[in-house]
Amino acid sequence: MAPSDFPDPSTRPSTPRSSRHDHDEEGGSDRQFHVAGMMIGTALMFIGFLNVFLSISGGFEINVVPLLIYFGGIAVWANAVVENPTIRYSLMAAAILISLALFHYGEVLFWHKQVVFWSTIVVVMYFMFNEPKRAA
Repeated sequence: MAPSDFPDPSTRPSTPRSSRHDHDEEGGSDRQFHVAGMMIGTALMFIGFLNVFLSISGGFEINVVPLLIYFGGIAVWANAVVENPTIRYSLMAAAILISLALFHYGEVLFWHKQVVFWSTIVVVMYFMFNEPKRAA
């Protein structure tokens, strides 16, 4: 086959590359960082929430460290999972500000634990019953 038998590159139909394929090639390690951040954030939230839950059910006092771990987990999780930058950084800023306020206050009252407990239950229920949108 001679080179003249090949179709002219200008008349050959161009195959557009999918943006998903480009995203996978460019950010393979970025995706791994997102998964690691999601796992670490979830683990930190679980560890902090477990201490709060056991403190409520057992009736004993806790210091601010479990809540610092909990809100630190929220910040790490939001950085890894939330795609909208406004919501992402709002969640991170709120979690950090609440952590700093609790650290400055220095103690955890019963209603602090109740607010963290019930807000976590509401968020978990939302994600449990919210069906993700399917791509058309």
